Amino acid sequence: MANPSAFPDPPATLHGVLERAAAYFPERGVAIFDGRGRKYERRTYPEMLAAVQAAAGRWTALGVKPGDRVVVCLPTSWEWVEAWLGAVACGALPVAIARGAAMGAGEAHIRKVEAVIERLSSRYLVASAAFRQELGRFDAHHIVEKTLTSEELVAVTPEPVKAPRPDGEDLAFLQLTSGSTGMVRAVQIPHRAAIHNVAGMNAGIGSTEDGPTHAWAESVVSWLPLHHDMGLLGCFFLPIFAGIDLWMFQPTTFLARPGEWLKHLGRHGTSFVPAPNFGYQLCVERIAPEKRAGLDLSSWRIALTGAEMVRPETVTAFNEAFAPHGFDPRAFQPCYGLAEGTLAVTIDQCVEGVRTRALPEAAAADSEAMSLSEVVCVGAPLDGLEVKVAGPGGELPDGEIGEVLARGPSVFSGYYNDAEATAEALRDGWLHTGDLGFVHDGELYVTGRIKDLLIVRGNNVMPHEIEWVVESVTGGGGALRSGAFSVAHGAQGEEVVVVVEVDHRERDRLGDLDRDIRRKIGRTLSLPVADLTFVRRGQIPKTTSGKVQRRELRDRYLRGALRRL
Repeated sequence: MANPSAFPDPPATLHGVLERAAAYFPERGVAIFDGRGRKYERRTYPEMLAAVQAAAGRWTALGVKPGDRVVVCLPTSWEWVEAWLGAVACGALPVAIARGAAMGAGEAHIRKVEAVIERLSSRYLVASAAFRQELGRFDAHHIVEKTLTSEELVAVTPEPVKAPRPDGEDLAFLQLTSGSTGMVRAVQIPHRAAIHNVAGMNAGIGSTEDGPTHAWAESVVSWLPLHHDMGLLGCFFLPIFAGIDLWMFQPTTFLARPGEWLKHLGRHGTSFVPAPNFGYQLCVERIAPEKRAGLDLSSWRIALTGAEMVRPETVTAFNEAFAPHGFDPRAFQPCYGLAEGTLAVTIDQCVEGVRTRALPEAAAADSEAMSLSEVVCVGAPLDGLEVKVAGPGGELPDGEIGEVLARGPSVFSGYYNDAEATAEALRDGWLHTGDLGFVHDGELYVTGRIKDLLIVRGNNVMPHEIEWVVESVTGGGGALRSGAFSVAHGAQGEEVVVVVEVDHRERDRLGDLDRDIRRKIGRTLSLPVADLTFVRRGQIPKTTSGKVQRRELRDRYLRGALRRL
């Protein structure tokens, strides 16, 4: 562990974070596992720095200049690290995007990549040879001309980086975001915002008695993809900033064998790690009691949970399953953030596990449905950030639900080449998040998202409440999800539609599931369901953090693009 009294001051840039790690923590480093999660390649921070500097020289040799956009479409790998960080080091703006499915990207994903490259006027796309073939197969030949394979990039002879070093006010990278809306935008993140956010997380994670993470943590074991903001800042840059070891799994490995992740959380010293709710739910669903034998989670100090709504029942189930194996229920530390805030905005710093409050009485009275569940506390703002809740008339007092607003050094500088969206999101210095919540004693409680709000028979209903009821019947919430939205039905107004993923074992009992789901929604929420649609696993569009993209799901439903069972 680092000596907190001798911990060096924060650098001004992301490249400076790696330079500092190489200078002060030369024995620490990063390990990346193969697809099976058994073998790994580890590099110390000095070795990593040398590789990144060489990559910056290759971008320079290719004519890439400061401000040029470079799209990286690769899996978690050393090729990704070198291409992305090399672009940062020479002043270019890397843009990470998810790669397609393993057996072919599919036309929809190809068109998404195509749209991003055209919208950003990107100089290059770094992808696999197979992905380049996919581009040609779907007639995206103009993109093929900009495509480099990772092997081709490595083969370029580096040249000295002639561009001036970026400073804190320069843009560091562009973060693609779509959230639950499905509309992709490029969030501009300056170096100062990234450094402020990572430093704030370093200070806020864990108990105040233990001090910042660099004072007590020895490792992070992550499976989150690097194109996701939580994976990039919370699971990649934060360990480098803190000078601790990082062990990275492929996301596909975690989805297939989540037990491997838990095993390594107990093997590399005192650990912390961020993960979305569905990751913890997947561990409960996929790791049978007999497969938990031998697990030792006693060194797992902090389990951050965020990126999507935190479900108290998931936390309870995880605690029941893994407390016998050394997991401390107080380790759960909810947080709230979004790409436009760089990543984290608030963190629960009480370190008492997940804490909840009932919805304010006014909200419960306004809608019986919204009194369904307790709301999880996601904590107080990071140092230097401000959070308030506002309505049409301005800031609201404690306990009143409104839109969550944030202000401070971590807030993004706007959407790339989208002045209209920027003006809508940034007003009078405040970031309008689009999320609903309330504040109590300086801590934030998030209740949903404004644009997802359903108004059915005059009542306000958050779709996640319906989804949680559904998944309490189906046992989903991890790999299997549900999505709720409303559709207009003439004079009757908005009606509820629910799409439910089921696996092959459930196909013979769809009639029973239909009856049980409708009955429980009726009893719990007093809502009729106009249409209940069952689909195979994977049919519901989701972000990489597990958020259901409800607007995209609704669009597919209305277009008849869902394959019903």
